[in-house]
Amino acid sequence: MKPQAAERTKRKGRKRPAGFICVCVLPAVLLTLTFTIIPTIRALWLSVTNATALSLNSRFIGLENYRYMFGDEYFLLALKNTLKLMACVPAVTIAFALVLAFIISQSDLKERGLYRTAFYFPNIISLTVVSIIWSFVFHPTMGILNSLLNGVGLQAWAKSWLGDTDTALWCIAVTLIWQATGYYMVMHIAAMDSISNEIYEAATIDGAGPVHKLFSITLPLMKDIVGITFVLALSGTINLSFTLSKVMTGGGPNGASSVLLQYMYEQGFINGNFGYAMAITVFTLTISIALSAFSRKLTNNES
Repeated sequence: MKPQAAERTKRKGRKRPAGFICVCVLPAVLLTLTFTIIPTIRALWLSVTNATALSLNSRFIGLENYRYMFGDEYFLLALKNTLKLMACVPAVTIAFALVLAFIISQSDLKERGLYRTAFYFPNIISLTVVSIIWSFVFHPTMGILNSLLNGVGLQAWAKSWLGDTDTALWCIAVTLIWQATGYYMVMHIAAMDSISNEIYEAATIDGAGPVHKLFSITLPLMKDIVGITFVLALSGTINLSFTLSKVMTGGGPNGASSVLLQYMYEQGFINGNFGYAMAITVFTLTISIALSAFSRKLTNNES
């Protein structure tokens, strides 16, 4: 009887951890269901309906929203602007972040911690505050940029930066780069600090300069990290450009700085076209999933 009792005790002991794990995981599962899975399913359903702000009962219309979307010149303009930002902002941001990280990582300055904090600080500021700050920088009459240009005799270059169709989008790009560079710099510094100093010392003995060390040692050893941060920057460009476009320009002038999520917000919450707005959301989500798959490929050790 005693061996049987011991066996029952072992079985009960095995069951307890499983139950405890379930209790611990349950809140996370409920939060994921409530704020991710269910809203995603709801968005997918609304994207194939004619849901509006006034209609209580939406009607299934199939892929009509998607057909209309790819014939909508304003959506295509927002998509074009988003792709421009994705082509420019991540590359420039990661390049600046790598250079700053390399300089700080390889220097013997006592103020390294101060420089890290100073460059990282823009990332902890609210994006709305960042948008307002840079709106004042680009202001046509009170802006710092035009004041500097006037001060150095380049009055002909001064303009209404956020009100010009040729420069509004690139003002948002500059703001995105300024806001995100410090974040990726800190990530790259952490990766660079893990590289053995003996490698750099050997390169120094061989006569390698800072630039040669960066391209021959640092970048090859950080290839996976740079790939990850680049994809993160791509995703961040899609998400963060919404707030900057909304606050700094409102998508103007004439849609010159409109981006996908800003146009989705306009259609859903201003025009009340929830079905069409959800179609734009699903399209943007598809791009994000594609980027995640690309990130997984980059980080695959077997590739």
